Amino acid sequence: MVEYFKGARLLAALFAALAVLAGCGGGESAPDGAQQPAPAAATGQAAGSTGSQPAGQDPGTVRLPDGSTAKLVRQELTADGTLPIPEGLDEATWWGAKLGDANGAALLSGHVNWKGQKGPFDQLWRMKDGQEISVADTAGGQWTYRVHDVVTVHKDKLGEVAPELFSQEGAHRLVLVTCGGDYVGGTDGYRDNRIISAELVSRPGAA
Repeated sequence: MVEYFKGARLLAALFAALAVLAGCGGGESAPDGAQQPAPAAATGQAAGSTGSQPAGQDPGTVRLPDGSTAKLVRQELTADGTLPIPEGLDEATWWGAKLGDANGAALLSGHVNWKGQKGPFDQLWRMKDGQEISVADTAGGQWTYRVHDVVTVHKDKLGEVAPELFSQEGAHRLVLVTCGGDYVGGTDGYRDNRIISAELVSRPGAA
């Protein structure tokens, strides 16, 4: 299967998505039962509120609507076609399109939790259309994206939606991914993937 997916950019994106999303939460102290999404009120914001991005975001990070951040770690496919995910809860793998690219998905993937502690990407389970995500580049420039699509996908169905969500073709967008739903253990970890898609609304230097 690995050899089959090498080559075409779209199929590489599909395989990367399937490989990286298999075990994005849990760890040795994974909870029994389900990782249940919390009510929207738990974020401290009204559902759908865009709010304003807090000041002082560190360079090279993504900031979610609740103010939590994760350090971006650029990763590429390994020789066997997989995309590594950092173990640290405060880090997120970044693969695919770069900031400022005209096309393609910039895929950010992080743990929902690890060894009994929740990570910043747990916030994905409470995000709504219209909320804003800030990405600070390594120079500190602010790129703002607005959420326009929030989906929960069973991992068995991920292959059906991956070409649309993770393709390096089409309009540029930011795609954030984590796990959740029922915890099934093994190599799958959680049953579902939470996928947030956002469009670029402002970039450094924009009026």
